[in-house]
Amino acid sequence: MVFVRSIGSVRSLRRFSSSGPLIQTGDVLRENRVFSDEDVRAYSKVSHDTNPLHFDSEHARALGFEDRLVHGMLVASLFPRIISSNFPGAVYVSQSLQFKLPVYVGEEITGEVQATNIRKLRDKSFVKLATKCFKKGELLVIDGEALAILPSLARE
Repeated sequence: MVFVRSIGSVRSLRRFSSSGPLIQTGDVLRENRVFSDEDVRAYSKVSHDTNPLHFDSEHARALGFEDRLVHGMLVASLFPRIISSNFPGAVYVSQSLQFKLPVYVGEEITGEVQATNIRKLRDKSFVKLATKCFKKGELLVIDGEALAILPSLARE
């Protein structure tokens, strides 16, 4: 996992160590993933979302898409994955999402969370996060905002 800290107009990359620096406003965490046919089938089984857009290429093309779509909520699952893998014990409080572009099976997606506000209350930290997913580097496919309670601001 790569951590990016914006410093003025220059972006610097650094990796967290196991003792981890504290997350600060502006810090970004990213993770890449390719969603496979197997991922789509497993998600459909658990969610009971059997929309033919996810399984039938001809049906998807008839509706104006290039091919079968990955479930939007499956793509959005990158956000809690990024948060919980960096801050074990984090509590995901809320998430808003706007689906901007379709994601097709086999496309590489970059999930990104950026700390936009951090508030300490007693022994907990409430962190507001901008949440975004991109394909082909720069094409925004999901835009949103999340709130998480972190047991510590240090990444593990």
